Amino acid sequence: MTATDLLKRRSSAPSARRITLSKVVRHIVLIAVGVLLIYPLLWMVTSSLKPEELIFRDPSLLPETIDFSNYTDGWNALSSPFGLYLLNSGAIVLGSLLGNLITCSMAAYAFAKLEFRGKKIFFALMLMTLMLPIHVLIVPQYVLFSNLGWVNTFLPLIVPKFLATDAFFIFLMVQFFRGLPKELDEAARIDGAGYWRTYFQVLLPLSVPALATTAIFTFIWTWNDFFGQLIYLTDSSVFTVPIALNALVDSESNQGTGTLMAMSVLSLIPLLLFFAFAQKHLIRGIATTGLK
Repeated sequence: MTATDLLKRRSSAPSARRITLSKVVRHIVLIAVGVLLIYPLLWMVTSSLKPEELIFRDPSLLPETIDFSNYTDGWNALSSPFGLYLLNSGAIVLGSLLGNLITCSMAAYAFAKLEFRGKKIFFALMLMTLMLPIHVLIVPQYVLFSNLGWVNTFLPLIVPKFLATDAFFIFLMVQFFRGLPKELDEAARIDGAGYWRTYFQVLLPLSVPALATTAIFTFIWTWNDFFGQLIYLTDSSVFTVPIALNALVDSESNQGTGTLMAMSVLSLIPLLLFFAFAQKHLIRGIATTGLK
């Protein structure tokens, strides 16, 4: 081995140690941040297994005794079993999913692939709706749905989804459709396919990542929605999970914290399962729609 090789090896050794040290520090920081972020969730799970009087007096994450009474009490704490509220949220989520997937994809197809008068103006108006806060729209919407007799029903929360009112998902799918080759449309047109056949048989099968991303975000946002559901649903028989969780807490005392923690854990299970099975499609959809 020559002297030059020895010098190179000696100079590269400190550099390798610095790279290894930086990786170790980076992993330690990431683990610490991860533990910090997951701590509230762990505290909620352990609090649901503690008696009511020990939740705030015993802050440890390992309860001395495991008590499942919060789950049984919380399930029947309100006028109806908590399963009814899970079903109500599931019905609203299912309707919102179908509405957004059908109508938002149709609107995106029109903006991305079709030519019509005023297309750019309508697209700009659609994007402008993203800038409007919901508090500006909630009063006229409530007056409209109240006149229609839709208050205390699921219709105000589902029907607008079938009218392509979520501009975010329209914009997301427009970006995806614009990335598809124009030769596909031309080939379908040469074969005699019209607009509807091109949409259903050519573009939709290729847009699974964008549709999956829309489905995931719709599920999460609708399941966790509290404000909109609180406005329209005031009868206990049509309560959803967020409203039922709010009703579990007695505003004049600390009673109900244990049952709230237990039912919150149950309400997270559908979200975690859905995200666990769909996260691959979420990452692929975001990468292929230009949001990265």
